[in-house]
Amino acid sequence: MEKKKYPRPSNAELKNKLTDIQYKVAVENNTESAYKNEYWDNKEPGIYVDVVTGEPLFSSGEKYDSGCGWPSFTAPMDLGSVNLKKDNSYNMDRTEVRSKSGDIHLGHVFDDGPEEKGGRRYCINSASIKFIPYEKMAEQGYGDIKEHIK
Repeated sequence: MEKKKYPRPSNAELKNKLTDIQYKVAVENNTESAYKNEYWDNKEPGIYVDVVTGEPLFSSGEKYDSGCGWPSFTAPMDLGSVNLKKDNSYNMDRTEVRSKSGDIHLGHVFDDGPEEKGGRRYCINSASIKFIPYEKMAEQGYGDIKEHIK
């Protein structure tokens, strides 16, 4: 994915564009409540994109029910679309997941995912992503990656 294809708006623009919870999570690195977020139980085929830039991040084919109350994925669509960053906040040793182009807080990655899929669990906040249903991908500009959706 090309970073220049998905430019990040300024924080002032994002303050006007995003909902309060989206801004708090994506820009201010907060976390939304488990089981009380938009996509934790979504089972439709499609993709999840950066709420700020629209960059494709995760596919429904890699989404699974981890029982944690947030959307969980075994891997991003493209490893180049996310950055991993050491996070020692709240006296925990975690790895934060940030979007590459938007540089927003997506969530965290853990090593307790399905072994047969590599053992990773990308635990992602719904407030940081937007779901694009498979049947609407072409009309929303993602037709070129439809073939990659399982």
